[in-house]
Amino acid sequence: MTTRRSFIKSTALFSAGMLVAPSLFAESKKGKLIGLQLYTVRDAMAKDPAGTLAKVAQIGYNSVEGATYTGTQTFYGMTPVKFAAELKKNGLIIPSSHYILGQAKMNGNDLKGTLLHEWDKAVDDAAAVGIKYMVCAYLMPDERGNLDNYKKLAENFNKAGETCKKAGIQFCYHNHDFEFQAEDGKLPYDVLLNNTDANLVKMELDLYWATKAGHDPVELFNKHPGRFPLWHVKDMDKTPEHSFAEVGSGSIDFKKIFANAGKSGMKYFFVEQDKTPGSPFDSITKSIGYIKSNLV
Repeated sequence: MTTRRSFIKSTALFSAGMLVAPSLFAESKKGKLIGLQLYTVRDAMAKDPAGTLAKVAQIGYNSVEGATYTGTQTFYGMTPVKFAAELKKNGLIIPSSHYILGQAKMNGNDLKGTLLHEWDKAVDDAAAVGIKYMVCAYLMPDERGNLDNYKKLAENFNKAGETCKKAGIQFCYHNHDFEFQAEDGKLPYDVLLNNTDANLVKMELDLYWATKAGHDPVELFNKHPGRFPLWHVKDMDKTPEHSFAEVGSGSIDFKKIFANAGKSGMKYFFVEQDKTPGSPFDSITKSIGYIKSNLV
């Protein structure tokens, strides 16, 4: 089972007496949208994407976030038209999908459908599927570098965001924990936030990784209101390893975070669990059960 690091790869809410207005959350005809990042069920998607999407919908998810366009320029082996039809058949929408920078090569070749290689086609294909947010999912170790390099990355993100904007799509960046490792007293994450156009580049905040890195998501919302239209919702277990856990079973205060959804600008959220103790379908069933009972 691979991890993201090796990948090329909230209706009422109460917290401290606060009620979150239902209008803050995206809805479908069937109710509040609860999304799943398909990376969680990546092995099943690789073997049987159609059957997996059907199972995800049966569990109760009504939106998904893609994870595999990069390198193949197809969506789980399907053309944009075929993939869109498969989603519609299962009552699913795909507001967002993940991509990578593309500086790193695979077998000596450039990866197409990345920010740096054939991004225009990636944007066209995303628009054809109905994707609203294109997200840079991860930076390989040799794509990170020092703070000056993060400033250059910010330039790349702005350019990618301009291309997305022309197609009516919003560009975003998804964090892990390395962006919160200080260099000369400054955080790479702050460099990205401060050196990108707030209209062209927004953030998909991974609540787990930010928390594990020692940062309170609500503090980030306070500092950069409206900058976080997408969230990854995953819990952190209470062991010394602080590993991934089903939503509601760990140590992250989701009620507090969801109570500040309006401030963050959140439009969509996706359950994601990089590793599961058993079947990922059991884990995502537990997570959506907690979310429906406690968060939306």
